[in-house]
Amino acid sequence: MHRRSRPPGMTTDVGLDERDRAIVNAFQGGFPVVEEPFEPAAAALRERGVDIDADELLARVQALDEEGVLTRFGALINAQEIGGAATLVAMHAPEERFEDVVDAVNDHREVAHNYEREHPHLNVWFVVSVADPDRVEAVLAEIEAETGQETYNLPKQQEFRVEAKFYVDGPVPEGDVDLSDLGPEVTPSERGTLTPAERDLVLEIQDGLPITATPYADVAEAIDADPAWVRETIKRFDAEGKVRRVGVIPNHYALGYTENGMTVWDVPDEKVAEVGPEIASLPFVTHCYERPRHDGVWPYNFFAMTHGRSEEESAERVEQVRERMAEFWTVGEDDWDTLFSTQILKKTGIRIDERASANTEEAESETSGEEESEPADESATNESAPTGRSE
Repeated sequence: MHRRSRPPGMTTDVGLDERDRAIVNAFQGGFPVVEEPFEPAAAALRERGVDIDADELLARVQALDEEGVLTRFGALINAQEIGGAATLVAMHAPEERFEDVVDAVNDHREVAHNYEREHPHLNVWFVVSVADPDRVEAVLAEIEAETGQETYNLPKQQEFRVEAKFYVDGPVPEGDVDLSDLGPEVTPSERGTLTPAERDLVLEIQDGLPITATPYADVAEAIDADPAWVRETIKRFDAEGKVRRVGVIPNHYALGYTENGMTVWDVPDEKVAEVGPEIASLPFVTHCYERPRHDGVWPYNFFAMTHGRSEEESAERVEQVRERMAEFWTVGEDDWDTLFSTQILKKTGIRIDERASANTEEAESETSGEEESEPADESATNESAPTGRSE
């Protein structure tokens, strides 16, 4: 029996009635960016046979958030497009030194998520998130020096899917409500940097929107901005990929999705581009990437994360991935594996505040004349937002 990574004290028997289930299914994306968004959102549910008005929808979203069914409500920030860099890293922690090695890794503020996973050698998997992409190598060198263990950097080479949506039995089972066309017309910007005002907006909304009748106006008041500008910018961010989606972000453990398996595959290089979109199209695959192999240690170049509500369902979904893979190449027993998480070792934010600030126009102008003198002090930026959650 595997030790699973359900957070301590977490229950999965949250009682959801039909309207709650409809809300969770309908609005994991596509929530309208308009002055009073709960009005058109409630109307969309009524069109699908769910008898609810805007006031009740608002009250239920508030209750779902308070009960822990949601991790938050609002815009899901795509940190990669905001600035900085993040990478997945694997390493071995010997059983007799496991806690010491993990403590040394976790002491690095650049380490965000860290999991123990079932693998005969690479049993510690963590994410390094930095404002300066060049800092990754330095962090890994420090960890190796402190632990005496080699690290294996597995940066994302191609992204085929990042869409962690978790549906429940009930109304709107396909989650096909999309009201993202409502609101202002926007034109994506070609800028790679943020303005100071855009940075302030990112930092204000990174942990969610206020669950009120006028969430965008409340954000505008908090950062002393024009409400119309806030709505326009969030919608533009959505079009640019800086925001992955706007809506309810469920706590998948509370919905019963307690099993997660990281399936890894040694896909022939010439097949990756063809296989990637096919695996990404499976509705239960939430994350799907190409990553590098490490000769003699790690033979896999393709990652697909699956989730299930039982070990049986999880196993069935892994088998479905294998069957789809087998349509494109001959999959041998040694060509793949599933690494189940057994412990959450650390789960903090990915430091969006620092990453956004480092990619802000005023920050660039302040440092542009110093490039030939000395590097910026990485410790100079205060990590003021402890969560900074994103996908």
